[in-house]
Amino acid sequence: MSNRAVLEVIALDAEDAVAAQAGGADRLELVTDMAADGLTPSRETFAAIRAAVDIPLRVMLRTADGFAAGDIDVLVARAHELREAGADAFVFGFLDAEGHADLVAVERLVAELDGCRWTYHRAIDRCADRDALRKQLADLPGLDTFLTAGSPDGVDAGIPTLLAEAARSGEPGYQAQVLVGGGLHLHHLPQLLAAGIDAFHIGGAARPAGWSAPVDAAAVREWRKALDA
Repeated sequence: MSNRAVLEVIALDAEDAVAAQAGGADRLELVTDMAADGLTPSRETFAAIRAAVDIPLRVMLRTADGFAAGDIDVLVARAHELREAGADAFVFGFLDAEGHADLVAVERLVAELDGCRWTYHRAIDRCADRDALRKQLADLPGLDTFLTAGSPDGVDAGIPTLLAEAARSGEPGYQAQVLVGGGLHLHHLPQLLAAGIDAFHIGGAARPAGWSAPVDAAAVREWRKALDA
């Protein structure tokens, strides 16, 4: 198997997905409504993307902007619907009013997913205690990734935290892969790669013309080349 770094790209539709795969993406995060920072796509969108590409997909489970779970019954129903359509990996993460992991919501979804792999997304960057959150979630089935910038202000501000957490890889709460995203730029890669971080997530960086335009395969290819250099 290849040991190359993982490149995950946000896709809104099948056109995005095809361009991202052509550029060298290893995996896609499927969302809708980036004005709300990414919500759950429709079953139809998932099916169209699944038919268009053969790389792994992770589907966002989130019904409103922010990190509150909202109506968990709605989330569970969407997860069930997407699983029936063939989705087998997901992205979600919720905080309670005090900024701690919302274990009630997370555990309800984990039970519905029944062993599917999942990413805890950037809610970790807004939590009250990152170390406590990691340890609370550590034993939940399927959790294999944390998507994080290291800071709510993005990777520039989060580099020290990312490096410190990478150095703890394998400790309790730190077994899951670190997937760096949120204000990530090419110039960040050498330092992160040198620290042993091997997974990267891009959204706007794959769209030089902005979110109103589709993913640009050439832009994704530039990231692929930088990671493989």
